[in-house]
Amino acid sequence: MQAPKFWWQRDPTLAAHLLSPLGALVGGVTLARLRTAGTAIGVPVICVGNPTVGGAGKTPTVIQLARRLFAQKHTPVIVTRGYGGRERGPLRVDPRGSTAADVGDEPLLLARAAPTYVARDRLLGAQMAAQSGADIVLMDDGFQNPAIAKTLSILVVDAGVGVGNGLCLPAGPLRAPLRPQLDRAQALLIVGEGAPGERVARDGYAAGIHVLRGRLAPDAHTVARLFGRRVLAYAGIGRPAKFFDTLRTLGVLTTVTRAFPDHHVFTASEIAELQVQAARADLLLVTTEKDAARLASTEAGRGLLEMSEVLPVRLALEPSSAKTLDRLMASALRVD
Repeated sequence: MQAPKFWWQRDPTLAAHLLSPLGALVGGVTLARLRTAGTAIGVPVICVGNPTVGGAGKTPTVIQLARRLFAQKHTPVIVTRGYGGRERGPLRVDPRGSTAADVGDEPLLLARAAPTYVARDRLLGAQMAAQSGADIVLMDDGFQNPAIAKTLSILVVDAGVGVGNGLCLPAGPLRAPLRPQLDRAQALLIVGEGAPGERVARDGYAAGIHVLRGRLAPDAHTVARLFGRRVLAYAGIGRPAKFFDTLRTLGVLTTVTRAFPDHHVFTASEIAELQVQAARADLLLVTTEKDAARLASTEAGRGLLEMSEVLPVRLALEPSSAKTLDRLMASALRVD
């Protein structure tokens, strides 16, 4: 399902106010979970989470951390829940043999960067990762899950929307009140630019944690192929509008845009409709890596992919933030 639009309005609407008592209850329960001591697994654990629901850039962040750790001669292993997949795990993702229907779309992207385990039971997954030879475990999401003791927690925020109206589910996008979440993290990563992100950054400074900054950088070769082209852009991610805005910024003529819910499983009729719509208007189809991972799970989806350009992105950190991140990870590795 798509997140309600009123979540992302700075001033709470009537609907948000009406739901705020339930939001306070949900936030309180989550805070109680956050205070629970987790189980140590014998190796350091770096958790990449976000204070809100929805896409914020966690997957590119985990991939960036894995690459930096490999470059420093470490052996990171990733643990993720595998949202959208039918497998409960714990099991290791095969980047060539697993499908999004089995393990979810994000684990397939993560598995290209480092060994990745899918586990609904995060503690079992982390223990299996540690036993596999990891000297550090990267948790994709799970900041609010108390099962595992974290050595370093990084909260990721999309600067374009920040924390929306600042209320907890279902009145707003927050999983728990913001400040107590910041108090239990060591770093806050602001991805992109925007006033909402700057407001959250100020909260991070006030909480006394490290505030890092980065942006999602599209693949230059793909951008060159897309520049000036008339396209039909489609995406089923946390914030499709962000993908469409990125294309426009890059000089791509996004003539038609089609937004779908996060982790959307495309039906045969939707795929056929996209193909017909693009052919009739002579448009090039363009989508995201996450959507491509899901489409590759079905024959109809693979047919759509053959007609589509896929735009990969990576997290590019500001130089000072990259140095701070490396120091934080080095300190985490010394702790355990």
